[in-house]
Order: sequence, then structure tokens, then C-alpha cells
Amino acid sequence: MKKILLLVLFPFALFAQDDLLSEIDTVATNEKVESAFKGLKIVNIESTKLAAKGDLYFIVAHRFGSVKNGFEGLFGLDNAITQLKFVYGLNNWMTISGARSEIAYDFSAKYSLQPQVKDGFPIALVGFSSIGINNILKESNYPKMQFNNRLIYVSQLLISRKFNNKFSLELAPTFFHENFVVDDNQDNTQFSLGLGGRYKMTNHWSLNVDYAAHLNRSSTSPYKNPLSVGVDLETGGHVFQMHFSSSQGIHESGFLGNTTGDWTTGDVFFGFNLLRVF
Repeated sequence: MKKILLLVLFPFALFAQDDLLSEIDTVATNEKVESAFKGLKIVNIESTKLAAKGDLYFIVAHRFGSVKNGFEGLFGLDNAITQLKFVYGLNNWMTISGARSEIAYDFSAKYSLQPQVKDGFPIALVGFSSIGINNILKESNYPKMQFNNRLIYVSQLLISRKFNNKFSLELAPTFFHENFVVDDNQDNTQFSLGLGGRYKMTNHWSLNVDYAAHLNRSSTSPYKNPLSVGVDLETGGHVFQMHFSSSQGIHESGFLGNTTGDWTTGDVFFGFNLLRVF
């Protein structure tokens, strides 16, 4: 009798096993790929990382002056600029922030459009939008200045792929509009294409690089495209980013539109981003 029951139940056991394997495959297929980048920024360019729901970040971004000045400027210790920023994970797909930087007060939102999925969707898509208030335009220099002239708008599509546990890349097509530009030949509406990458060297250290090509810069503009190279150090609730960049600017309009440095002449700026999550 037991043998007969085994023969009867055996086919059902096979079907149950197939169903279980099918469910396991489905779960694996829908698994999100995490940690393409550890920092909220690669170096200057926003990464596809968002703050987790309820997490509050306090970020200090500091850029020293150009090292080219040598002892005269104490290798950049003089003429430094700082950004203070609070970032909050509103939910699992949207991060909001407020900051005071060298050029502007700015308020931004970063939002997930589509995560990278293991054995599924091959890239992560994240949107970034901000509005800034230019604080360096002085009414003494521009008597007809109005509040509207100070506004800066930024919109980015961040496209990243984590190829393996060590290597990630990102593209960042960017639109930014400055209501006031000093160069009369420069369009207020400007476009750039950013490229960044991360290579994990150890469990705590990674090498980061980002670059942005300005696509419609005025032919009379003295500014250049920013190139930045740095490292991330992850220690518990801290991510400490140290880097050299051809841009001293921190706000998008600062490093995308107003980069003055040049790697070929040694005119670069040392800086760091210190992130603390609560």
C-alpha cells in the first residue's frame, strides 16, 4: 500500500518542485542591484544612489584653492569654499535636499525612475532636479538686478550600470538654465553630458572619476570642462570622499559652466566631501 501511495504522489512532488524552482527564479529575476555607488555624488556629479527612507545625511563639501599657487596660497588652504547640505530620504524612491554653497542656495529632489535588476533591466535610471538662488550677484554691480534674475534650474537624467562588485559607470545628460549669465554670447539654457565611474579597490576604498562636456559653451567663454579624480573611504555611517578637480565649484552651474582649472598646467583644486548619516 505504501509503495502504491509513493507512486501516486511522486508526480505531484515533481510538479511542486518545479513550481518552487520557478518561484525562486522569479525572486532572483526581480532582485534589485544595490550600491553601484557608495556616495550620493561620484565626485562632483550626482550618483544614482538615493538616501534610504527616513535617513538624514549631513554633508560638508569643501574645496581648497588651486594648488598651483604653491606656498603663496599655502597650496590651496587660502581662498577655500564650503557647501553645507542636508539630505533626507522622503521614501524609498525620492530624496530631497537643501544646501548653501559657494554660488547659491539650492533645493533639490532626486528620484528613482527604474532600478537596475539582476538578470533583468540592465541599468538604473534616476532623475535629479534642483532650483538655485545665485548669491554672488550683487546689486551694487547690477543695480537693475531682480530676484528672478538669480534663479538657476538644473535637470539631469542619471543612467548607471553596476557591471560587477567592483566596477560601475554612469552617464548624466544635463540641462541647466541660468536666468543671468555674465557672457552676453552665452545662451542662458545650457547642456552638458557627464560621465563618471567607480572602481572598488578594497572593502573600504574605491577610485572615482567624473568628467562633464559642456555642449553649447560660448566661443568667447574662458571656462573649461571639469575633470575630477578621487577616492572614497567608507567607515560605518561615514563616507569620506577626497579628490583633485579642475573645478572649485560645487553647485552644478559652478562646475559645469564655470570651471577655471586646467590639469595640463597643474591648476587643480583639492577637496573633500564628508557624509554622515543619521
